[in-house]
Amino acid sequence: MFGKLEEIEVKYMELEHELAQPEIFDDQERYKKVSKAHSDLGDIVKVFREYKQISQDLEDNREMLADSDPEIQEMAKAEINELEPQLPALEEQLKVLLLPKDPMDDKNIILEIRAGTGGDEAALFGADLYRMYSRYAEENKWKIEEMSSNTTGSGGLKEVIASISGDKVYSKLKYESGTHRVQRVPATESQGRIHTSAVTVAIMAEAEEVDVDIKNEDLRVDVFRASGPGGQSVNTTDSAIRITHVPTGLIVICQDEKSQHKNKAKAMKVLRSRLLKLEQDKAKAEEDATRRSQVGTGDRSERIRTYNFPQGRVSDHRINLTLHKLAQIMEGELEELTEALSNHYQAEAMKRQGD
Repeated sequence: MFGKLEEIEVKYMELEHELAQPEIFDDQERYKKVSKAHSDLGDIVKVFREYKQISQDLEDNREMLADSDPEIQEMAKAEINELEPQLPALEEQLKVLLLPKDPMDDKNIILEIRAGTGGDEAALFGADLYRMYSRYAEENKWKIEEMSSNTTGSGGLKEVIASISGDKVYSKLKYESGTHRVQRVPATESQGRIHTSAVTVAIMAEAEEVDVDIKNEDLRVDVFRASGPGGQSVNTTDSAIRITHVPTGLIVICQDEKSQHKNKAKAMKVLRSRLLKLEQDKAKAEEDATRRSQVGTGDRSERIRTYNFPQGRVSDHRINLTLHKLAQIMEGELEELTEALSNHYQAEAMKRQGD
């Protein structure tokens, strides 16, 4: 491991030297590439240097134990007692940082939320989840843009599709895909009975054209007039777009914009991301079958989390984590959940590497 870390530090210093050369600014593409490579290695080099510094300080203090002055010996012992416990934690951190990086982690995402079982109550919870993710996006200074939605008269969301862009969006939200179950007393429930509803969430890395090869002959594009709630016409032009990807049967409809071109661009963005997710899911299924150690398929039919309103708790079933802070979580305070999930799957990946 430490040989690999030495190589990474050498590479980091070479990139640093290249960035210090004035002529690099003449080639903006090269500058961006080198800057990103330098930035990607920054965290691991910082932790490695801290590890080396503490190791050196420990060595120096152990040498001081042989000093004839009792005061210096005491000081050295105190330093050793303070420094020694830091090394194992840094070593674990380095192991995590050396894990192969998910190539999708830096990507923006397409978020899809759909009401499942539970009728109006499921749609209302769909709206609550969309608000929760919107708040979390604001906290992280990400940009969220609604691409299409289907609302109910009571303020619920049968479906919403949005793009979220910013720093490491996919890496933070990729474990949110799945079925989210809610247990609460609906406002319309006169007997005070708790109802259970479900909403599915899909998190898809936003795909560039280079990520997914879509042939024009595989697409069927239909143009029609946009319609609003109750079937009323939203505008008088045929601007709504339905794109069908014939080989997979995937259908994307976009009608929020008045411009046909804008609707088509949005629909293509969603289609590319769905196709990329299909490829990812297929690759993951093959990988899981090979190692026969499924830790949760991430399938959208799988119940991943329960939000219990009477008890004020949120339980993530994949990692057996229960937090009694439902109100804060619904306000977008997701960091504790996303961090716990990330740590869990990193630990799983480390175990697999050790096998």
